[in-house]
Amino acid sequence: MKKKFANETKFTLPEFDVNAESDVLLFDKPYRCTSYDVVGKVRGIMWRKVGHKVKVGHAGTLDPLATGLLIVCVGKMTKQIDTLQAQVKEYTGTFRMGATTPSFDLEHPVDQEYPYEHITPEMAREAAAGFIGNIQQVPPLYSAIRLGGKRAYQFARKGEDVAIAAKEITIYEFELPRIELPEIDFRIVCSKGTYIRSIARDFGAALGSGSHLTALRRTRIGDYSVDDAIRPILL
Repeated sequence: MKKKFANETKFTLPEFDVNAESDVLLFDKPYRCTSYDVVGKVRGIMWRKVGHKVKVGHAGTLDPLATGLLIVCVGKMTKQIDTLQAQVKEYTGTFRMGATTPSFDLEHPVDQEYPYEHITPEMAREAAAGFIGNIQQVPPLYSAIRLGGKRAYQFARKGEDVAIAAKEITIYEFELPRIELPEIDFRIVCSKGTYIRSIARDFGAALGSGSHLTALRRTRIGDYSVDDAIRPILL
């Protein structure tokens, strides 16, 4: 069952050209809607255009509280989803230092506060540099990772504490264009499978504090840019 969010964004899609046999569509996913919402809208449009069901899927989930580039594949291009998902990704956003949440973002309220006044710009940039390269990352419990046949978030919502194995990811670039504590803006270029929410958690810990995401935007997947994406019409 699709999870509902308070004040879930309602939107429609503008007219766009599409080849029902094989095509790749770029969308700028709105805040507080799911990746499945966008795919569902495209399926409906394809049905109206060609009069029959057309295979449609997205190449990489984007969290409901994130915005930005969502690649939707139509027809034969759905066979390329795995290839597209494996591309390098770029994200921008904001960390809120000095506080954590169970989901590492704004889906849940703050559960613990930490000091952050000791953090200097030099410390923050040095900590960011420490993430560059191949690192081990533990995905969030509030995620779609499968654990024993269930999604991790199913355990989290029941208050069950389960272990999630770390996996290797690669951070290619980690920049901090704005440091105005308690907020720190970032730009991260990373490999497939990277959870920016986990970076928020680990970045705060590396600075002797806590941290969570207050904004996240995916700006690029491989050579595809959000600048070229179709922007949904908000209702």
